[in-house]
Amino acid sequence: MKHNLYLLVVIMVCFSCGQDYIPKPKAYLRLDYPKAQYRKMNLEVPFYFETNSLASDIKYKKLRAAKESYGINIEYPSLKGTIFLTYKAIDGDSITLMEYLKDAQKFTLEHTIKADEIPVFPYENNERKVYGVFSEVKGNVASPAQFYVTDSIKHFLVGSLYFYAKPNYDSILPAANYLQKDMIQIMESLHWK
Repeated sequence: MKHNLYLLVVIMVCFSCGQDYIPKPKAYLRLDYPKAQYRKMNLEVPFYFETNSLASDIKYKKLRAAKESYGINIEYPSLKGTIFLTYKAIDGDSITLMEYLKDAQKFTLEHTIKADEIPVFPYENNERKVYGVFSEVKGNVASPAQFYVTDSIKHFLVGSLYFYAKPNYDSILPAANYLQKDMIQIMESLHWK
């Protein structure tokens, strides 16, 4: 009986030596989006910009009769997201510009409760007089990206990204990254009329 037990132990030792097993890493869904093809959008508003041809529906309307103000929705049904743009004319008053800047920054800072991180990237194009900030909001937040741009004299444009889904950062991250590039393209291609 002892002999069989020793034989069993020797066999187990011989076969147990070998390659170490490692658990499989978690798998992630790979989403491939088409390469962005940008086209100029020349709407009846005081600026023009380029947008991705994947955006199938672009709606705009005048918001207020007293001041020149427009709302533009750039919808991406395949990604279940929308980029909302709001344009406001500046009356030439620095107080008005400061109010617009405070509102735009306040909107981003309201996400600090749920955000893990909010990296901010300044943008400046002296040739076209476009100055602003792009903010990426990381975490389970309603709007994962916002920006604002102005010429500091007459024009102010703010943009934000929303998805038609409950905020789950890991789930929307690929689509958010794709649409953030479109938001940056809007900033970089913007021309005031």
